[in-house]
Amino acid sequence: MKLTAAFAGLTLAFAATIAAAQDLPDLAGREVVVVTENAYPPLQFLDKEGKAIGWEYDAMAELAKRLNFTVKYENISWDAMIPAVSEGQYDLGMTGITIKDERKEKVDFSDPYMRSEMLMIVRGDETRFTDAASFAANPDLLVSAQPGTSPFYAAIYNILDGNEENPRVVKFETFGAGLEALKVGDVDLTLSDSTAANGYVAASNGGLKIIGAPLASEDFGFIFPKGSDLVAPINAGIAALKADGTFDALNKKWFLDYKMGE
Repeated sequence: MKLTAAFAGLTLAFAATIAAAQDLPDLAGREVVVVTENAYPPLQFLDKEGKAIGWEYDAMAELAKRLNFTVKYENISWDAMIPAVSEGQYDLGMTGITIKDERKEKVDFSDPYMRSEMLMIVRGDETRFTDAASFAANPDLLVSAQPGTSPFYAAIYNILDGNEENPRVVKFETFGAGLEALKVGDVDLTLSDSTAANGYVAASNGGLKIIGAPLASEDFGFIFPKGSDLVAPINAGIAALKADGTFDALNKKWFLDYKMGE
């Protein structure tokens, strides 16, 4: 027990030295409870062995090291995440959350850690439509989406008629379920930001492709309960990881080198 305590003390001291050397805030080993969905590769997901991995996990590990805090991970569904963080059940939420003004009424956001574009994913042999306009023009075509997400609103407002109850949008609880529906032909289109879309297409061996022009760009941020004292330190850490190339290295690892499904 004494050796364990001594080692822990050395670890905290070393982490504090890193934070001080980079002129970053030192959170003194504070525990930060981070909630995620583990359903949004390559940002965060479970590998074949059930291990939680991804871009956001690596980024959070770096932030914890630089700012000297410890992370405790919890899981929750997407539709419950923002309300739960807003109520203070968790210290921080991460799952590729688009920074939106209406969400800022419920939670505080970090500075953006990533910018992405909304892309249209179809089966590799799709020839009936080639862009948003030709999809919208065929009333028999269906798009999958998670309610309340950026892909859902892009489908409604950037492709279809602005009616959030449009029956052409088939709702699924997770992005993965909607993608599987696309693969088996239950729907004809799904939308995702480029971070996930490019990874899925690359891993599909021609089974999927991206069509048309990007529908919109979006910035991702971490979320916190309103008034959280973690926002400023995390923002300082994000700025440091951008400046020293850490985020660029993570982009290469997860969007270029990593093969999902292997």
